[in-house]
Amino acid sequence: MAVRAVRGATQLDADDREHMLERVAEMVTDVMTANDLDVDDFISVIFTATSDLVSEFPAYAARRLGFGDVPLICARELEIAGSMPRVVRMMAHVETDLSRADITHVYLHGAAGLRRDLTKVRSVPDEATGS
Repeated sequence: MAVRAVRGATQLDADDREHMLERVAEMVTDVMTANDLDVDDFISVIFTATSDLVSEFPAYAARRLGFGDVPLICARELEIAGSMPRVVRMMAHVETDLSRADITHVYLHGAAGLRRDLTKVRSVPDEATGS
């Protein structure tokens, strides 16, 4: 079993606590599903948030998903002129049998534009048709 790093990012529509918790939980859950991971596979997770997000710690969303024994830390993203606003990023260190090439990094909502080279497109059902 190897130690691998898995990346994720999501963009929020607004700096709202419940919205933050929802979007971060979605990102963490999608990383887990895409890479066939359980909480016990996680060694640690680093979350960063842009300076316009102050309503909640992103790590709290992971704690609510059962990451109570996993070391988590939050940090501030660099403030670079022209960078995307309202973004939470994560880098998780995990134990997995997947090769580096087989790791699926998850970029959601507006953040999908950050790393199109790493993002694998997943189908999302159309709410109107259900397909």
